[in-house]
Amino acid sequence: MAEAQKVPSRSELPVAYTWDLSVVYGNTDAWDADVARIEELLPELSALQGAIDQGAGKLLRALNLRDEIAQILYQLYTYASNLKNSDSTEPTGQALDERAGSLLARIGAALAFIEPEILAIPQATVNGWLKSEPKLAIYSYELQELARQREHIRSAEVEGILAQFGDVTRAPSEIFEILTNADLKFPEIADEQGQSIQLSHARYGRLLESQDRRVRRDAFKNYYSGYQGILNTLGTTLAAEVRSHVVNARVRGYDSSLAAALEPRDIPLDVYHNLVKTINGNLPKLHRYMALRRRIMGLDELHIYDTYAPLVPQADLAVPYPEACETVTAAFKPLGRDYADALSKAFTQRWIDVYENVGKRSGAYSSGSYSTPPFILLNYQDRLRDMFTLAHELGHSMHSYFTRRTQPFVYGNYTIFVAEVASTLNEALLNDYLLKTRNDPMLRKSLIVQQLDDIRATIFRQTMFAEFELDIHARTEAGEPLTSDTLNKRYYELVKRYQGPPVTLDDEIAFEWARIPHFYYNFYVYQYATGLSAALALSRQIIDEGQPAVQRYLKFLSSGSSRSSIDMLRDAGVDMTTPAPVQAAMDTFERLVDELESLA
Repeated sequence: MAEAQKVPSRSELPVAYTWDLSVVYGNTDAWDADVARIEELLPELSALQGAIDQGAGKLLRALNLRDEIAQILYQLYTYASNLKNSDSTEPTGQALDERAGSLLARIGAALAFIEPEILAIPQATVNGWLKSEPKLAIYSYELQELARQREHIRSAEVEGILAQFGDVTRAPSEIFEILTNADLKFPEIADEQGQSIQLSHARYGRLLESQDRRVRRDAFKNYYSGYQGILNTLGTTLAAEVRSHVVNARVRGYDSSLAAALEPRDIPLDVYHNLVKTINGNLPKLHRYMALRRRIMGLDELHIYDTYAPLVPQADLAVPYPEACETVTAAFKPLGRDYADALSKAFTQRWIDVYENVGKRSGAYSSGSYSTPPFILLNYQDRLRDMFTLAHELGHSMHSYFTRRTQPFVYGNYTIFVAEVASTLNEALLNDYLLKTRNDPMLRKSLIVQQLDDIRATIFRQTMFAEFELDIHARTEAGEPLTSDTLNKRYYELVKRYQGPPVTLDDEIAFEWARIPHFYYNFYVYQYATGLSAALALSRQIIDEGQPAVQRYLKFLSSGSSRSSIDMLRDAGVDMTTPAPVQAAMDTFERLVDELESLA
């Protein structure tokens, strides 16, 4: 028997395919020197507590100090976490990461007085200081955004009490995590070879992709049988989480929990409601795809556990990393010379940690700070999906690069609402490029199905989650108790409406709400759907319009958090306060179904 290929140690990897963290700190002494610099600045910051209202100079100094400390802090954290994630068996990275985490918490507490003290100053006074002190101008948008929340900020005493209750209100999500990840036990099932295998969260996803329908069914039925025994507990836990959102909204004077979640981020409620309404109006398109999937798979009945199995055999396409770099560079050529130059830096200046090694963190991410390169961690395996992962993470890193090249530190990041736009736009451009340049029929079919299933999972499914969240919060606000029976019934009704007649539902799908951690994130999931909708619309504009659309998009990438997310996207060519971008994504979905039907 041939010896299994071993995972290499960190030292065995070619240096060219590892990220260069020495550009951040050459050694741990340099890291320690920056920690010492923060320690030097903290007393001056502490001396300003209670004094910010004494004039424009005090306010300016507090904000400047905050930014100086935060910039160093994030650089320290970037280095430490990336060093640890490179090789968790190496003790230096572990030690620095622990120190950075402790420092992060400590500095957060030290900076906490700034915003409440600013809000205690009359707005007319702040406006006068902005006119009298030119150096405050850089903070005018930040101060404007802070003032927008003034009516929802309570007295210092109440704010202190609310902050202390944070230890209590995070309990439901912590209970959910412990109960479902540590205490929940799943039964064993037989795999494709008839061997007994213990079900787990990670294995469940893989087993649902099995070509053996019996395995898929057994995995589905037995996975949810594990949840069935703790539904009452999880129903109580989720109800407690929702009640905490409702109480927070009432204490702060918002009209609803949804308003309390969206208004601080300057997201109009119409964005949420338009998404739900538009997707509901396009459900027949999803039903048509489900019917086509059932026909292609040759099934009399399509069950939920069938919808994760590959619809077509995966294209047998090996994509070595150097080839992937060349391909994504070609795919992103429409974005212009500036973008291409930034990509070249990522590839040649060792921003990317490419291959797996012993002790390396799994998965992929983009991570950097204002003063470091926007590093990327990969675990590249020479597969087509790995090339799409590279494209995705490059989108995040290019967003960070252009933002930090253009904006001051205070606006050198971007909001969660737009965080996935640049990454999913890159995937759309890569998909379009491959469809136009590759003649392999199997690859073409695979790419079409991949995009269909991305839209199905990210827009249709996440909108269904968003509708469920809205419903359970509305019920709680109306004084209706949330029980596991109520949650089961409402969730089953939603799945039935979204999946439509082509899908035969098993009773167990009613329990799915119990395993979704995002329901503890306070109206978070809708942003996946709006982000992909915006990305598809912008990518189509870039492909169809060319340079004018590219210029708008690059301005968006360079804006950071210097304006509202809605305004930045509108200037880029997508108005998320209207149904148009979501409808455009639905039209794209329909065109893909048409093409798949013709190929099938």
